Amino acid sequence: MNIGIYIYNDAEVLDFSGPFEVFSTAKRLADNDWQVFFVAEQNKPVLARAGFSVNPHYSFDNHPAIDLLIVVGGVHTYELEKRAVINWIREAADAAAKVASVCTGAFLLAKTDLLDGLTVTTHWEDQADLAAMFPSLNVITNKRWVSQGKFTTSGGISAGIDMCLALVAELISPEHAELTAKQMEYQWHTNT
Repeated sequence: MNIGIYIYNDAEVLDFSGPFEVFSTAKRLADNDWQVFFVAEQNKPVLARAGFSVNPHYSFDNHPAIDLLIVVGGVHTYELEKRAVINWIREAADAAAKVASVCTGAFLLAKTDLLDGLTVTTHWEDQADLAAMFPSLNVITNKRWVSQGKFTTSGGISAGIDMCLALVAELISPEHAELTAKQMEYQWHTNT
């Protein structure tokens, strides 16, 4: 399975590094064939929040097929204005078996119209803006993450790690998700 995490300038560091750690740790413990990688618009370093430099594994032009797409949050305003980015997210999400967003990554997914009519969430600070900008969404405030169909959206930062552990539980088993959290010395906050 190929797990592609979309990164961009001013992306929130833990929004992408947290999921990368969860899926990489789950892969190592399961000794499975998962491939976890970063995709950026271009094949050059991305400057995430606070100038954190990241080298993407792939660009829009050369990445392998993506089975699980993760769109992360951060300062997403410029990304919303990029037609090439929104088109790529739409195409990658259409082709993927599962799609997830962390934090304000929900804005980017919503811009593709793929979330229309679905129940979603985002960082608590951005929930009202998401609902106002995309009135076709049912934005909820009382869950760390929410799944509907192949789409899962989460709150910010640590909620994204919790969501990814829930995806590991779904893709492998709840026991493996618990083992992954233990290996990471992370206290998994479930949605209950």
